[in-house]
Amino acid sequence: MPADAQRGVLVIDDDERFAVTLAMALSRRGYVTHVAHDAAGALATARTKEPDAAIVDLKLGADDGLVLTEALRRAHPKMRIIVLTGYASIATAVRAIKLGADDYLAKPVTASAVAAVLERGARIEAPDDDSSAAPLEPMSPRRLEWEHLQRVLAENDGNISETARALRMHRRTLQRKLAKRPSRS
Repeated sequence: MPADAQRGVLVIDDDERFAVTLAMALSRRGYVTHVAHDAAGALATARTKEPDAAIVDLKLGADDGLVLTEALRRAHPKMRIIVLTGYASIATAVRAIKLGADDYLAKPVTASAVAAVLERGARIEAPDDDSSAAPLEPMSPRRLEWEHLQRVLAENDGNISETARALRMHRRTLQRKLAKRPSRS
C-alpha cells in the first residue's frame, strides 16, 4: 500500500474479540478500519464509510457471510472482498468466488496473512499473466479426503447419516473423520 494513501477495510465477524483484534492489527499496518458484527451493520457501514475492502466471516451468527458477500459485491463492485472461515472446503470456496469474493482464507489466520492478501489487490480472475502467480502445490491425500467429505456433507445438507450412506462408510467412522482438523497441505 502506498504510504500516502490510506485504504479503508471493513472487518465483519460475529466474534467481537477476533474482529477488533484483526482491525487493530490492520490499523497498525496503515489501514483505516471499521468493524461490524452482522450483515445489517456491515451493509450500513459499507454504505456510509465506503471502504476499499471487506473481510467477511462465512458464518455471522444468524446471517450468512456468502449472502452478505453477494450484497456487498452488488453495492460496491470495486470493493476487495476476502471471505474467512473456520469451515473451509472446496465447495464453499467455489461458491464464495462465484458470489463475488476475491479471496478465501481458512481460520485460524494471522493479520499478516490477511494484510498480504489485501496487498495483492487484484481480483482472482483478473490477472491474465500467470507468470507471477505462485505454483499450486498438490493437496495431501488426507486433505483431499477432508475436502471430499465436506463436499458430500454439504450436498446432504449436513445430515451425517445420509452422508455416511452416500460414501458407503460407517456413520461412526465418518464422525471420527469429521471431528479431526484437516491437514494444512
